Amino acid sequence: MNQYLVFSQEVQDAQAAGKPIVALESTIISHGMPYPQNVETAREVEQLIRDEGAVPATIALMDGKIKIGLSDDELELLGNSTDAAKASRRDLPYLLATKQTGATTVAATMICADLAGIRIFATGGIGGVHRGAETSMDISADLEELAQTNVAVVCAGAKSILDLGLTLEYLETKGVPVFGYKTDVLPAFYTRTSPFSVNVRADDIETIAGTLKTKADLNLTGGAVIANPIPEEHAMPEAEITDVINRALQEAHANGIIGKDVTPFLLTKVKDLTDGKSLEANIALVKHNATVGAQLAVQLNQLK
Repeated sequence: MNQYLVFSQEVQDAQAAGKPIVALESTIISHGMPYPQNVETAREVEQLIRDEGAVPATIALMDGKIKIGLSDDELELLGNSTDAAKASRRDLPYLLATKQTGATTVAATMICADLAGIRIFATGGIGGVHRGAETSMDISADLEELAQTNVAVVCAGAKSILDLGLTLEYLETKGVPVFGYKTDVLPAFYTRTSPFSVNVRADDIETIAGTLKTKADLNLTGGAVIANPIPEEHAMPEAEITDVINRALQEAHANGIIGKDVTPFLLTKVKDLTDGKSLEANIALVKHNATVGAQLAVQLNQLK
């Protein structure tokens, strides 16, 4: 495995010193936000993690290697890239073998973090069961990865463009615990609420860390979702964002956009239809998740 994994000096030093590390995905940089906000946000997110006493490890595929931790120049390169592949589980072997640049999705980042021994991962929102999946079978690989890979994901719930009820049903079937951090309901990315209850409410980081440690002690395979609502001051009204998403979905359907192209199309369309407010919300929730993820990594590290 060492032939594929390359660690930044910062991450190497953290591992040697036994410091807590938080994994970060790179699809947010290449496909989730426009330049230069993507690179600015990536740098700010990394610093927020350092401020909490943990070490950031942004993950991407470059030159036939899995990079665990990116340099400032590599972040800039990824943020400016027009041809970085969106890398999920199925794409990892091909992209590494052909030495292409790949930005890791939630699923791929979980795999790479697991290979590197990193147990906490902070992102924006997880993928899930798409609306209409009963006929399209469009279900994100993120869910299956959560069922089998031992990495906890701190997120603002599932993206509100999805079928949240079916997403929770899928996670329940696979035995994936869904924690609501200071909430009883699943947040829906841009909004703090949804009609769906979480598995467990936790009002402090210690409870989540203790549960994750116990889960590992019991050798229960799979990850966990720590649903962390977007800060209230940045949340968007539920009715407004629901209307915007429905309009964006109709346009995607009309244009025949399917598969992994759906999410980036919808996020761009939602940004346009909200005059950029959704991008501001996206940036705010990613930062908030990074802070909570770092706090969790620190607490879990202390328990070990």
